[in-house]
Amino acid sequence: MRDAMRQRTLEFQRRLKDDGIDVAIITDEDSIAWFAGYWGYLGVEFGRPTMLVVPVEGAPCVITPLMESAMAGAMTWVEDVRPWQDARGPDHWDEVLARLVKPTPKLNVGIEQFKMPALVAGFVEDTYGTAHLKDISRHISQMRMIKSPLEIDIMRKAGQIAIAMLDGGRTKLGEGVAEYELALAVIDAGTRKAAGFLTDAGLEAFVSPMVHNLQVLQSGEHTAMVHRRPNVRTLSKGDPVYFCFCGIVNFKQYKLGFDREYFIGSVTDEQARIYEVCIAAQEAALAAVRPGVIAEDVHHAASEVYRSAGFAPGYRTGRAIGISNLESPELKEGDQTVLQEGMTFAVDGGITVPGQYGARVGDSILVTKDGFEVFTPYPKDLTVV
Repeated sequence: MRDAMRQRTLEFQRRLKDDGIDVAIITDEDSIAWFAGYWGYLGVEFGRPTMLVVPVEGAPCVITPLMESAMAGAMTWVEDVRPWQDARGPDHWDEVLARLVKPTPKLNVGIEQFKMPALVAGFVEDTYGTAHLKDISRHISQMRMIKSPLEIDIMRKAGQIAIAMLDGGRTKLGEGVAEYELALAVIDAGTRKAAGFLTDAGLEAFVSPMVHNLQVLQSGEHTAMVHRRPNVRTLSKGDPVYFCFCGIVNFKQYKLGFDREYFIGSVTDEQARIYEVCIAAQEAALAAVRPGVIAEDVHHAASEVYRSAGFAPGYRTGRAIGISNLESPELKEGDQTVLQEGMTFAVDGGITVPGQYGARVGDSILVTKDGFEVFTPYPKDLTVV
């Protein structure tokens, strides 16, 4: 994996040179993990940034807080790890960065414009001048679009973990069960599955199997509240229950999308109809997936199903996934990206009836030479528990 990261960095440096950029300052945690193999658990939200500095020629450097520097040195292939002190002074992060990247009148600096936090962006603008800042987001985005065999293997395992999570939650479904009990079962099952893929050696020693982040889970009329989190509400007969694993399926920093919905004891005819439309829309989108297809045309395939059933199309039908929850391209109106073998997506079907009911289904896929492979193969037909 570290050899792959070195090669990515070399390719990135080539792109910097072609674009006339002298040095890149990367602050996005996902990008740092992708290039350098280091991720922390405390970040810039605490005013404690980690940066990867990549010169157009020569070796990169990781700048990270002193408390995390030993871990960074053990995780990354980058040999130059420079710690900074939290106390203001000559060893604070801004001083360390300025010594490493010395301001000169003609220095062109690359940044991920919309991902660099204000804390760092303000200093970079003042120090190097806005006229000499160039957005490198497209280079990184394009490089990350096509997943390598190593990345695909990780995402396949992430799919197995997601399925284990759902199996854990399903075993707890029933009248009188609290939503948070479902979430606890999900966490337990997913953590145990992830642990089975890991060793206590090399970079894996820094990979936690623990499932974390708040799950998206709703029941009853709250299924109309997209992205609500589980609470102490107990399930009753007739309740739909929606499991979403976006944001908590995270194996070796790779994320998937995965959604399923169930019904406790009974389902109304209208709920069943809406749910079946969601499945049909997702299936129409999946049927359109193959190399050479325009991203927005996959969205159009799903939109036609919604319109035919009397529903308005959603904002998008899918999003590229990988080391970030949202990558490029997106399966939505206006995205003209041509699908290629090796791209990975979360593909969804969803309808919300405000205040009443929400139906959703989602899977993660890999675009193959003939169509697609599903990372999350799991039944999605209407199921009454």
